[in-house]
Amino acid sequence: MSVAPAGPANVFRLAPGFRAGAAACGLKTSGALDLALVVADTPAAAAGVFTTNLVQAAPVLFDRAALARPGARFRAVVANSGCANACSGERGLADAAAMAGRTAMALGCAPEEVLVLSTGVIGVPLDLEKVTRGIDAAAARLGGDAIEAARAVMTTDTRPKTAEGEVFLPGGRAVVRGFAKGAGMIHPGMATMLAVMTTDVVATPALLARALRGAAGESFNRISVDGDMSTNDTVLLLASGTSGVEAREADEPSFTAALAGVCVALARQIARDGEGATRLVEIAVSGAADVEQARTVAGGIARSNLVKTAIHGGDPNWGRILAAAGSSGAAIDPGRLRLAFGPPGREVCVVKRGSRADYDERAAASLLALDPVHIGLDLGLGEARGVAWTCDLSAEYVAINAHYTT
Repeated sequence: MSVAPAGPANVFRLAPGFRAGAAACGLKTSGALDLALVVADTPAAAAGVFTTNLVQAAPVLFDRAALARPGARFRAVVANSGCANACSGERGLADAAAMAGRTAMALGCAPEEVLVLSTGVIGVPLDLEKVTRGIDAAAARLGGDAIEAARAVMTTDTRPKTAEGEVFLPGGRAVVRGFAKGAGMIHPGMATMLAVMTTDVVATPALLARALRGAAGESFNRISVDGDMSTNDTVLLLASGTSGVEAREADEPSFTAALAGVCVALARQIARDGEGATRLVEIAVSGAADVEQARTVAGGIARSNLVKTAIHGGDPNWGRILAAAGSSGAAIDPGRLRLAFGPPGREVCVVKRGSRADYDERAAASLLALDPVHIGLDLGLGEARGVAWTCDLSAEYVAINAHYTT
């Protein structure tokens, strides 16, 4: 298995068997791209994971129902930015269905073969007239390069997020390629986060669903920008089968690992591009009694605004990290904690056995200026490990979100 960025920022291709198109239909007042299509040349198997927020946007409800249909196969994903179509009642559900219907008309497939994604401001009705124009325009521009589709789903993102990987199965080589958006309202529980993953393996929807749940657990569910879970969080996985390489049940671990590698690359890009962020933060917890404990502690630290502001200021205020670990809900022993800043080989130990270690304050502070910032916490309770990714928290985050709708 190998994972890599998807190439230059102006070029990105989906897995074989898929094309993409994008258009600017006016949902964004800036005039930027805001409507994207991902189209399968033949009906594709699919799976999805979604927000666990009880307030769920119409596209989430629509896609859940679509994926639950026995034998369902899909020809397209239509996505818009600029409007979340969330908290929109029955009209929102009707608008999501209308998006699928118009896409089906433009592509010559059935409405049941279309999945829908939306992102943007909550509580604003979708302008179907603009969306209709965008769907028609995007359908007329379908091609192999999907970078514009990745740009079209951006909201406060500063750059498109793409990644690709490959997996070698008994039947041969297959690829996994995907794009994502997300910069704020990121704290997934399955991040406003959307992702479309594509692969050319032959696989059943059941296998894809299991693999996607596993991959999301290793990636998108390990990031937090601001601790706020969106109403629209969705990750979709579509398999074209173009390679002819079958992912059987025995191959599931290998395929899941490849998918997770691509998802981790996207998740790290989301955390690094957090609203107002200046650097990525990786929190690695080791010495845990089990993986769940490690992940709980890492996630608790990642959610701490005090930790993230200290990192932004280059302040090695390790007490905030220990406090966040202690309030995470995990059963830890403060007297066993060891905390270090910096990447392996350059780390500075700041805490031993739960108390301040003998260290150089300036050296510790300098490690918080790196990108990414590495925080390593050993719980001293076992052998399990877990990781979480977040970003620093700056005044720019407040500026962006204080005037998001105005």
